[in-house]
Amino acid sequence: MTATTPKPINDPGTELARRRTGMSFQRTRMSADRTLMSVMRTALSLIGFGFTIFQFFQKMRDADVLKRVNAPRNFGIALVIIGIAMLSLGILYHIQFMAGLRKTREEMAAEGLIHGESVFPPSLTLITASVLLVVGIAAIVSMLA
Repeated sequence: MTATTPKPINDPGTELARRRTGMSFQRTRMSADRTLMSVMRTALSLIGFGFTIFQFFQKMRDADVLKRVNAPRNFGIALVIIGIAMLSLGILYHIQFMAGLRKTREEMAAEGLIHGESVFPPSLTLITASVLLVVGIAAIVSMLA
């Protein structure tokens, strides 16, 4: 058996591997954004449906159509709280995952395994999720007031 010598850094195959690995970080980042978008979609459904249930039964109670509407009202509040909690956990997971991905990318760039010249842009999905979280919190505050 003969020992194989490592390919030189200037080898075209090594250069292509670096580029593919660098692009895989971008694909992983976009995949994390898609995961957060699915969490947002579910949380928005829960918040919207819960708020609608709450408002419907609140209006029925205000019009004296229904006398006791605590159970549906509480169910609406619970749905909004679950949506807010789910969105909060999704945001925390996304931030934690992206921090780990950035750290790994920086380590690989420092070792010369990838180029790492392009920067990760700010996540518009994370910004949108944060705005949705504020809207959800405003909804629950208006429901409890």
